[in-house]
Amino acid sequence: MTEFEKGPRGRRRGRGARERILSASQQLFRDQGINRTGMNEVCAAAQVSKRTAYQHFASKDELVAEYLRRFDPDVMPGVFDRADLSPRERLLAAFAMPASTPLCPYIAAAVELHDPEHPASRYARDYKTAIAARLTETAREAGARNPEQLGEQLALLIDGAAARTRVLNHDSFPTAAAIAAVLIDNAIPAAPSEQSSDDRGAPASAPVPIGG
Repeated sequence: MTEFEKGPRGRRRGRGARERILSASQQLFRDQGINRTGMNEVCAAAQVSKRTAYQHFASKDELVAEYLRRFDPDVMPGVFDRADLSPRERLLAAFAMPASTPLCPYIAAAVELHDPEHPASRYARDYKTAIAARLTETAREAGARNPEQLGEQLALLIDGAAARTRVLNHDSFPTAAAIAAVLIDNAIPAAPSEQSSDDRGAPASAPVPIGG
């Protein structure tokens, strides 16, 4: 059991109210922002008293941190833990975001809070570090010459695509996937059979962007 599944004094709480509070906060924080949403509004939407809310979450800061944690508690397991994909395919799958994907909630929270020591800002920072680490790990599995560099490049590309999608109100992930494919292919040495084919003048296979 994590610390957020207990009340401020470590006592177990009923999960019905807690889930309603989290559901309401998720909707309100995404729709109107963290700073513009007060606990009174969260309590009204969740149909709980303020006393009940603070039995589950000692502060709004704690609620915001848990709101972020709920988005992706295991760091994109649907991408990095897929045994049916090769390492290269898993790297590209990180860019297969639906067109409706809004600005990354971790970026949004860090920008809105303006406090690097806020619990949510620290969690967002840890999450982004973990994403880069998993990209690096997967790049190493794929045989990249410099997996740390490729992991950081792909992490930056993901964040840039999320921000650009929000600003332009247009899906930027297909373009990001095409750029990622070029970065990946340049970073991973070609297999001997592919090198022989290129030496004979046969065209190398072009990278296929996800969703493109």
